[in-house]
Amino acid sequence: MSIDEILDEMDELLDKASSVPFVTHKKVVDGERLRELINDVRLNMPQELKQAKKIEFDCQRILNEAKINADGIIRKAEDRAAQIVSREAIVTEAKKKAADIVAKAQESALNLQKTAALSLAKMLNEVENMHNKSLLEIKRTKEKLQHMLKNSPALKGGKSQDNN
Repeated sequence: MSIDEILDEMDELLDKASSVPFVTHKKVVDGERLRELINDVRLNMPQELKQAKKIEFDCQRILNEAKINADGIIRKAEDRAAQIVSREAIVTEAKKKAADIVAKAQESALNLQKTAALSLAKMLNEVENMHNKSLLEIKRTKEKLQHMLKNSPALKGGKSQDNN
């Protein structure tokens, strides 16, 4: 069951709860069922964390692939440079071209790594935003629940626990 479904069920529990006589904004709810739903929310939270870890793994994989591609480009450039240098008639020109090829390969590798890092940062920002929204939604629900429990006539005589 998703967190949204659990929250919908909490809303439904409140909607179906009977009103306290002479006080229409206060309801009597099944505390045991509400506690089960809260526990379900807690049990379902790791799904977002697993999703974030998967995104982090994918980003690391992308960075590794970029490094492998960059290494391949550099190796090809070095191989080509070695072939050019082996020709005696154009040794000087070959050295210059080889250096250019290596520089371009290194620049290309850096650009590839920058692109992968930017992609990773974007994905991590999206995950952070998703988690912040989920956390805000949970905090709001918790505040509503604490407000409801605080204002419940059944609990006014007893002590309520606040687990902040």
